[in-house]
Amino acid sequence: MKRTSILYLFSMLMASLVLPGVVGKLQAQPQSQKPNVLLIVVDDMNCWSLLEDYPVLKVPAFRKLKSEAYYFRNASCAAPVCVPSRAAFFSGKYPHHSGVYRNGPDVWTRSTLLAGVEALPELFKRSGYTTWGGGKTFHVPLGEREKQMFDNKVFHGGYGPFATGKGHWYDVKPWEGPDTDFTDVVNADAATAFLAQQHDKPFFMYYGLYRPHSPYTAPKRFYDLYEGVNFPEPPGYLKNDLDDVPEMGQELSDGLNRVMKNGLSRADNMQTYLKAYCANTSFADWNVGRVLEALDKSVYAKNTLVILVSDNGFHNGTKDHWTKQTLWEQADNIPFLVRMPGGKASICPQTVGLIDIYPTLVDYCGLNRPRQTLDGKSFVPVLKDPAFTWERPGLTTFGENYTSLRNERYRYIIYPDGSKELYDHTNDPYEHTNLAGRAAMKPVMEELSRSIPTRFEKSVLAENEDLVTPRKTVPATSKKKKRKQMQSN
Repeated sequence: MKRTSILYLFSMLMASLVLPGVVGKLQAQPQSQKPNVLLIVVDDMNCWSLLEDYPVLKVPAFRKLKSEAYYFRNASCAAPVCVPSRAAFFSGKYPHHSGVYRNGPDVWTRSTLLAGVEALPELFKRSGYTTWGGGKTFHVPLGEREKQMFDNKVFHGGYGPFATGKGHWYDVKPWEGPDTDFTDVVNADAATAFLAQQHDKPFFMYYGLYRPHSPYTAPKRFYDLYEGVNFPEPPGYLKNDLDDVPEMGQELSDGLNRVMKNGLSRADNMQTYLKAYCANTSFADWNVGRVLEALDKSVYAKNTLVILVSDNGFHNGTKDHWTKQTLWEQADNIPFLVRMPGGKASICPQTVGLIDIYPTLVDYCGLNRPRQTLDGKSFVPVLKDPAFTWERPGLTTFGENYTSLRNERYRYIIYPDGSKELYDHTNDPYEHTNLAGRAAMKPVMEELSRSIPTRFEKSVLAENEDLVTPRKTVPATSKKKKRKQMQSN
């Protein structure tokens, strides 16, 4: 049987399971019940949709949610890549405590800390919640442990469909098969079905999307949204932007090698990949919108907290880079929306992070205390008062002694060799001018340095297992030469 048919049958099966629950009129949810939670995590999404700084992008569901939610515009991921980011927000523990800094296998068993924590879905179950999960969860198999976290059979699916079979960065093509070839669609169907059921207990729902992560296949109608569009340079793109970046920072840039294909010029390739990224972002927006619409039409709308985030940010050409895996703003700053019942909107400057979701849900939902001490901080006080003072900077790490700190004005980066970057976001939101060498900035760096971890747990991965090790084998001079050649195209 073709994979397309298998996914379609799975979708129909998931929908059919809820029929007994939707026969007849659903009773209203008891007002005394604890709040429900819908946590939506998209993959590799930049902040264009919320900053609204790329006008050609079409994301109506995100814009609508922003109009009803608290938007934390300075939010950070704990690590700028999938596995450690998810390990951090599911465990409530920073990478420098768990030793999980990069992508790699079996990190939840190799890390002694993660093996002993109570993951967020585990705590919700112990606290009397029904738990539902779908899509991209931990990005590594947890086996029986994950099966025990969720009451449903989680359909993980995968990144596909792949149009060419050549790999993620070659699969840039409209998809003309059924929507149910995509995991995100199958799980959106299942999520809407779950929301149509009657539940006697409060629920925790986790919907994890694979898009806009590559491969850049999306249903053709989302590519058609951008037919004939001349895509402008990404916001913040600056030629020679790495000239004042230390060598260890330059090593994190890929020189746009992922999107330089087929011998075309940089300009032509960027048009192709910007269109692909926008189409896949609009596809993700459509799936998110369907689930939110199902919630809003359900009896649970008035008692459900919605959190929508990305696991990390994404470069789309800034710093000569296409993907994440850096310590700069585009990789570390993430879409972060929190909608409370009632839909009050506010733009919040507080530097909350994904690490703070766990303690916030413990606080907001009145959960039992988890086994581990949580590294994050509840932002429920901000939800009660958007002017609440948040004094802790956002922290992102990407390896032992690779640290990026973000307060409401500055980003401070320090590398293992002691080299530094400092950017003033009030005057330089795209981090063009490194201020770390200026004497007047020393007090700022000293203040932020107080939040640098004093100890980094040794990585649980051997270097040859680390799928995104900085390109230390490429001399900085060679990278500069390559960049100049690409920029001249």
